[in-house]
Amino acid sequence: MTASTSSQASILGTAARAGFLAIAALSLAACGGKDRPKGDMAASKVTTIGVNSYLWRASLEALSFMPLLQTDSNGGVIVTDWYANPNNPNERMKVSVTILDQDLRADALRVAASRQVNQGGNWVGAPVAAASVQKLEDVILTRARDLRRQASAGK
Repeated sequence: MTASTSSQASILGTAARAGFLAIAALSLAACGGKDRPKGDMAASKVTTIGVNSYLWRASLEALSFMPLLQTDSNGGVIVTDWYANPNNPNERMKVSVTILDQDLRADALRVAASRQVNQGGNWVGAPVAAASVQKLEDVILTRARDLRRQASAGK
């Protein structure tokens, strides 16, 4: 290789590196913009906690009359302690709500209930009407949708 060929290769290598750096700089310059799109806070997927916040708030509101035994907003679990209605002290209920997704959807909510009746001073397990669990799910979902609508209107 002659000095002239070596010099040309060096110039081409330098030009190629400069071109690469220019392309990289332009690519990265696009990342630094200050105007970022604002999130839709009324979207169905609001997750400042681990689960959908509308479902979480609606579940807490629906169960507010019962003593809470456990709440985990990241895992989406709410467990109540036993609750006896003062009008029917021989019957008590315990409810567990699990939020399964970050989206506001009907299949993102699971409600389970246990019921006991007092027979001769002992609490005995009794069946829970499926309609009771379904009604509680409906109450929670309706309230969650209302909370979402209120958030949309408040913009």
